[in-house]
Amino acid sequence: MTTDQISQFEKKIIIRNIEREDFDKIIELQNICFPNMHPWTKDQLESHIRIFPEGQICVELDGEIIGSCSSLIVNFDDYLEQHTYSEITDKGYIRNHNRRGESLYGMEVMVHPDFRRMKIGRRLYEARKRLAEKLNLKSIIVGGRIPGYHHYSDKMSPRDYAEEVLQQNIYDPVLTFQMMNGFTLKRIITNYLSDDADSKNYAALLEWNNIEYKPNINKTHYKMSFPVRICVIQYMMKKIDSFEEFATQCEHYVDVASDYKSDFAVFPENFRMQLLSFLDERSPSLAIRKLSTFTTNYVELFSELAVKYNVNIVGGSHFVENNNRIYNVAHLFRRDGSIEQQYKLHISPNERKWWGINGGSKLQVFDTDCGKISIQLSSDIEYPEISRIVAEEGAQIIFVPFCAEDRQTFLRVKYCAQARAIENQVFTVTAGTVGNLTHVDNVDIQYAQSGIYTPADFSFSRDGIAGECSENTETVIMVEVDMETLQRYRKSTDALTFRDRRTDIYSLQIRS
Repeated sequence: MTTDQISQFEKKIIIRNIEREDFDKIIELQNICFPNMHPWTKDQLESHIRIFPEGQICVELDGEIIGSCSSLIVNFDDYLEQHTYSEITDKGYIRNHNRRGESLYGMEVMVHPDFRRMKIGRRLYEARKRLAEKLNLKSIIVGGRIPGYHHYSDKMSPRDYAEEVLQQNIYDPVLTFQMMNGFTLKRIITNYLSDDADSKNYAALLEWNNIEYKPNINKTHYKMSFPVRICVIQYMMKKIDSFEEFATQCEHYVDVASDYKSDFAVFPENFRMQLLSFLDERSPSLAIRKLSTFTTNYVELFSELAVKYNVNIVGGSHFVENNNRIYNVAHLFRRDGSIEQQYKLHISPNERKWWGINGGSKLQVFDTDCGKISIQLSSDIEYPEISRIVAEEGAQIIFVPFCAEDRQTFLRVKYCAQARAIENQVFTVTAGTVGNLTHVDNVDIQYAQSGIYTPADFSFSRDGIAGECSENTETVIMVEVDMETLQRYRKSTDALTFRDRRTDIYSLQIRS
């Protein structure tokens, strides 16, 4: 036979990650496999591949999807022994995915009925195991349905049923399959999945242990607390005579932050405007373009400081010229030497009028060694959609460098930062400028009271304020926030402003 003749007999099975183009086929497959249960929505599937794309896997045969599985990473100690499917999957949106967790949690496995003799399910389970090994996870945990139980529910308890399946006296299409794939039964969960009538809402909690697991390799696990120390710099705007003088002031503050073993040092928005006090240019628009020529000096300085002093620096903002347009850009200088940028999205009337600033078009969430963060420059914090989106992306701290010329402008930033902390159950950090620059047009006066804000509840500081600077004073504050407390609080039964939002009737998305 020729190669062409042989090829007509080939069946090409591909195991790959799910993509957006697969959503309709995944939903169709779910309706076939679980006809009496609610399928994923496209919003949920979008959330899966946005938050943890590696954990969403499908099997393709000759271009058709015939099987799939979904998962997330959890620290299982964070959940009660009798958790529900909705709780551990965040109502199917997996925003509780914890990249620092120890276990891969399997949400579902489904195989088209016409292909259930081709070991498609086993291939999916093997793909999960390889993923757990690749990510150095301790185990895979699943809340397995027991769909055969309704035939025996009048004769035996779910525990007895599971025991009979384990002894191979009863065949259960799910539990038997999981046993054959190396999973061990941990316990029975009650009221696990509300629309699983065949299992009578019970499930078997099963676990597969990764024998290749290496404790504490490339990962830090935090059980009781995960403190992050933040140094907020309320920066004094005053006349200077050179970039070297500016650099000396900045290094002083980073040194202070490092002395107190801070994880983050946070500078205000526009504090580089201080350089204009020695640049001979009275026209505001031309002065800003001159200021942008210091971009290389600024980036080199702060990148060196972050590495030298071992502190992540939220470097306020700097005016950057791209394609003959000026942007207000925040920089994150990680202590490992890497650098990120967040362009200001919402430009104030003064920025347009005086300096010709343009708004950015990309919203980002940054990974750091202290968790995921977002940077929102000044007025960006006044738009609640922005904070909600980054919180859904996993941000736990929102840094807000700002520059305000009067008390009213400052209060808008402060109150909105506090509101965002409550709405999204995150920490927010504001850092503003004080003082004045008498030699620079449109940077006349400054007003600030920088602070660190928390959700307003019993787990946190009184009044939702972890710390605040004195008003209009050149100073710093050092505050520790506990990321583990925040994680536990998000799962509490008290204020549930983030977890209980009605995503069935409203949602947010970024237009590409």
